[in-house]
Order: sequence, then structure tokens, then C-alpha cells
Amino acid sequence: MTTPALAYIEGGSGDEETLRDNLDAWRRLALQPRVLRDMTQVETATTLLGTAVGAPVGLAPTAMHCLVDPDGETATARAAAETGTLMVASQAANRSWQDTAAAATDVLLWAQMYVLRDRGLTRELAVRAKESGSRAIVVCVDGVAVPRRARLEGHAFVPPEGMAFPNLVSAAAAASANGRGVDLGAAVSAFDPSVTFADLTWLKECTGLPLVVKGVLHPHDAAACVDAGADAIAVSNHGGRQLDGCIATADVLGEIADAVGDRAEVYVDGGIRTGPDVVKALALGARAAFVGRPALRALADGSAAGLAAYLADLREDVRRTLAFCGCASPAEVRREHVRPRGPR
Repeated sequence: MTTPALAYIEGGSGDEETLRDNLDAWRRLALQPRVLRDMTQVETATTLLGTAVGAPVGLAPTAMHCLVDPDGETATARAAAETGTLMVASQAANRSWQDTAAAATDVLLWAQMYVLRDRGLTRELAVRAKESGSRAIVVCVDGVAVPRRARLEGHAFVPPEGMAFPNLVSAAAAASANGRGVDLGAAVSAFDPSVTFADLTWLKECTGLPLVVKGVLHPHDAAACVDAGADAIAVSNHGGRQLDGCIATADVLGEIADAVGDRAEVYVDGGIRTGPDVVKALALGARAAFVGRPALRALADGSAAGLAAYLADLREDVRRTLAFCGCASPAEVRREHVRPRGPR
């Protein structure tokens, strides 16, 4: 990979305080196992919005998979289908939602998008996502400003010439130029900073699909999103790529899960690297944890096969951790299984 492309993927905003804290926050938690339970059979399977998946792990939406693999998101979809993993396909993907779904007919696909200033285009994109086979809309609500990314300063990262962004443009524009020639700066400026809770209700009505609200970091906001019709809340600080210095997702997950209760599912991303991280997330109230950068690293290392191997390894790490904690399935994980780590 080029240095600017690697910096774009690996970097965070500002001085990357939140990027580091996302990782450290999971280390500040300790699992408290229970013993003398029959662990002959330990299952990792669960459901997300009613659909079965192989483990409480999903692929977070990340842009431009063609930076790490020539097949881009279609390779990711094949790995996700092979391992029974939910894939959330980014609006800034290099392959359309339709082509991504077609690459693996049994892949569970959700479409991530923003509410744009052009509400007509927003509606069109949401409908296209539904028609492609996406089973839910994941709306990001943390795009109200453009972050400063220090790691990119001096690198001048721009997408390679000819790289396509078919989910950012109208169907007519995508058909005429395959989504090429998109100015990402202009695309980001098209994100509507005036979005409110009422717009969540509108977006859900556009397709009738379940709505996941991603980028929530406050319990009151999470509850208000559910009031507006959200079916799930994704606790996320965008992998430390938006507001530097904001709270780590592990530090607020429990509060948000308590605020939402059983009215909606709760997910989390940011710093998830291991099976113990996933089980800690379950203990704090998450239904599933999502990975971003690790999946891109695996895709870069070995294409679809490499990503499938990584996801299988992570699933086994989750299974092993569940067994050590005395839990025969993700549903048996409770708040009592995690506690703050003592001073070091």
C-alpha cells in the first residue's frame, strides 16, 4: 500500500487520543469468569435484528476496500458469507451495494449511509440499498464537521485515479461513469449537518427497513433515537476518526445499553481486537461487536481467504472466552462477567 493510503486507514483525528483510548478502554476492563458449569457444548451463534449469524461479531462499514484488495468490497462479501458474518457496506465503498450483494448471494448485508443535504438523492440511495438486498439501513450521525487528521498532513491522500464510488451518486451518474470522478471532499460537504431525530423517522419511512443509528455516545441520545424509530444503536466514535478527545466506546457502552433497555439492540465498535474484547462488550450490554481496521488488514494480507481466516480465528477466540467465563452461548453473558480492572 502507499504511505498515504496506509495513513488514511490506520490514522485517527487530531492527536489520535481517542484512537488510542478505544484500545486502552477494553484493557481497563477485566473478565470475571464463572466455573463448574458444563462447557461441553459452547455455541457462538446469535441473531442480529432477527437474522442468524455465526458469532456476535460484525464487519463495520469502512471506505474504499479497493485500497487493500483489487476486488474491494466483493472480496469482503465473500469472506463474510463464508463465515456467517454480517457485513455493513459503506456508502464510500468502491463497489455498489448491488454488486457487493451479488458477489455472495448468501451474505447478510446492511447498507451504511448519511443523510445528505439533497433529500431526494438520500431517498434514492436508501431505496437502491434496499433493492440491492440490504436488510437494514445504518445511518451515521457523527458527520457534522470535517475532522483534522494529523497523520495525513504532508501526505495529501487522494483516492487513486479512476476509483469508483457508486453509492455516493445518483443511479444515472453511476451508470454513466460507474461512480468515478467523485470528489470526496464535495461528497463529505454534502452530508447534512442539520439532521435531527425527526429525520431518523423520515429515513426509516423511505424504505421500511430496520434502522440502525451509528455514532451515538450519550445515553439520552440513544433513548431519543429509539423514540424516533431506531431498531438498534451502534455505540461508535468512528474508530477515533471524528472528534479527538471524546469518550471511548467501552467507557459508555454500559450506560447506553441501560438507557435503551430491551427496546432496541445495541452494538459497539472501536478498539475491538480479540475474543475477550467481544465478550466484554456482550457483558456491558452489546448484542454484537464490530471490527474495522483489523478486517482491512486481513483483506490486505490475504484477500477474501485471508479475511475469512481472520474471522474464523476471532470466532474461535470468542468461543474459547465464553467457555472460560462459564457461558455456553452469547446469551448467557451478564454484567457480572466484567468489572473495572484494579490499579496497576
